[in-house]
Amino acid sequence: MLKITPHTTQDSTRLTLEGRLAGPWVEEFERFWRGMKNSATGSLVVDLTGVTFIEQGGKTLLGKMWQEGAELVAAGCCSRSIIEDITSSGRQTPSKPIQTSYPTS
Repeated sequence: MLKITPHTTQDSTRLTLEGRLAGPWVEEFERFWRGMKNSATGSLVVDLTGVTFIEQGGKTLLGKMWQEGAELVAAGCCSRSIIEDITSSGRQTPSKPIQTSYPTS
């Protein structure tokens, strides 16, 4: 079971998760996130302090979210270790667009 509680302020949207980020709950959380991310204000914070277990699919989803700018917050040693794994490689930055037109003289 996974409980998702959104809390929106002027500066951020916080998604507080409680339970297990595993099995069908990973897909449910991804649907929820995709549905609300375009309407979210400011930064997105994913609070994992109430999560008791994260399977590989959940870790992959959290990695996607982090790459897209979400901040991940965890308290337990297992959750913190997973977050450290995700964030240790650094965020990918979009490459600079290639100039396709040349200035005319």
